[in-house]
Amino acid sequence: MSAPLLYLPQTGSTNAWAKANPDAAAGAWGVYTLDQTAGRGRLGRAWAGAAGQALFYTAVLPYAPARLPALGLLAGLLARRALLARYALPEDALRLKWPNDLLLGGRKLAGILCEGVPGHDRTVCGIGVNLAQPQAVFDAAGLPYAVSLALHGIPADAARDAAPLAQTLTDAFAETAPRLCSEGFAPWRAEYEAACANLGRAVRWEGGEGTALGVDGAGRLLVACADGRTAALLAGEVSLHGVYGAL
Repeated sequence: MSAPLLYLPQTGSTNAWAKANPDAAAGAWGVYTLDQTAGRGRLGRAWAGAAGQALFYTAVLPYAPARLPALGLLAGLLARRALLARYALPEDALRLKWPNDLLLGGRKLAGILCEGVPGHDRTVCGIGVNLAQPQAVFDAAGLPYAVSLALHGIPADAARDAAPLAQTLTDAFAETAPRLCSEGFAPWRAEYEAACANLGRAVRWEGGEGTALGVDGAGRLLVACADGRTAALLAGEVSLHGVYGAL
């Protein structure tokens, strides 16, 4: 049986709506729209999309954030699986940038934002996927490193594709979240590393720089530093050389 999925004709943010309505459905469930007017990403950044041209989705999981280590990394994997299956994309074209971006041809196709729900044992995980926006939408929003499937010649249609993509994601979250609670990120580590664009590249973060080696069982990015130590990064801004203009 499919997990519950709600549709909103328009909303400011699917994450905000889900946080305001955490008990709108039982168990693990999802909510989506094609018209999000006030989306945001990590660090409060705006996430723009033209109405009817992108999928704005949130999974609502009946667990406190502390029970879901590395949920954002798992969300990236689930989104990647769903897109590879629906559009028959070559696997090497769709990559993950630790910790929360999905890249197509080195540009940002999807972003992820996971948040707790104050006063509730709930976690929401928002995913925005660019499906059919033309370049003019990204230019107007000042997002030179964003891309849509359509810009890569992939025949994405939000009206046709959003609902099945959202249902696929909801069912995947419902299936995998209990295992993430009990086992951490270790079961998905190898799959994530195989798709991670950071590995083998120079990375820079606040306080240091080095070469990305892998991801550990907690979802931390392991980086070999110049002084010989290995740093384990939990979160924060990581600049990946050659992507988003970080050269």
